[in-house]
Amino acid sequence: MPHAAGRIDATRAVVFAPLDGAGRAELVEQRLTDAIVSGVLHDGERLPSESDLSSRLGVALVTARDALETLRDKGLVTTRRGRDGGSFVTFDSEAATRLLARRLRDRSRIQLRDLALHVAAIAGTAAETAAGRASDDDVANLERIAGSADLETAGGARRAVGRFQLEIAAISQSPRLVREEIRLQSEAGPLLWMCLRDQEHRDRSALARTRVIHAVRRNESDAARAATIAHIDGAFEWLIDERARIEAREDEASAVSVREET
Repeated sequence: MPHAAGRIDATRAVVFAPLDGAGRAELVEQRLTDAIVSGVLHDGERLPSESDLSSRLGVALVTARDALETLRDKGLVTTRRGRDGGSFVTFDSEAATRLLARRLRDRSRIQLRDLALHVAAIAGTAAETAAGRASDDDVANLERIAGSADLETAGGARRAVGRFQLEIAAISQSPRLVREEIRLQSEAGPLLWMCLRDQEHRDRSALARTRVIHAVRRNESDAARAATIAHIDGAFEWLIDERARIEAREDEASAVSVREET
């Protein structure tokens, strides 16, 4: 399988990959919302036109139009007319944080664990397979991706994770793994990688990539898989702790409200 697919901008491959399933307007809205709140799409960034968006996502023009209208209502997109017009991202970091916090709070521990297991199964298998198939050029490209990672912001770190894992899937030479990696990045990535808002976890993420590259270079399939899964498990553990912190804050706020009312 040619590896070029893994060397394009992986974040754009994820955000604008074709959609599957029913309820298309809702799926388009969710896909773009996740990309905005996770920092993959930047504040002020111009989105594809309605016709281009519908073509890329494989949906009807009216579906893309309805999704953009909903995003405008949510304050995540603004549309300007004229020669330099179009639809532009309006990123509010505080609103994005609240949105992800609500999504995390609404997931049970079992649901979060199932999510992490699914992501780990795909990414771990891709890393294991890539370690047995990677060429010297593949390893060099992984090193370039890791070396160019932006670890200054959560969005930059999230893009680094996505690009690296998509390249690993491409090196595995499995079209199915590539497609599933793209799907999971868009559907699970924004929630799973919330931990990257902390510099400590951005540093851990960079270290995990170094370990995977080392294993791939030495054709150590088990080590590549283990390093990948450990990275995802760390993100899962952070999610569980963060969910508990959110619940504690909400309980405290509720208690304060009751005291004030009485």
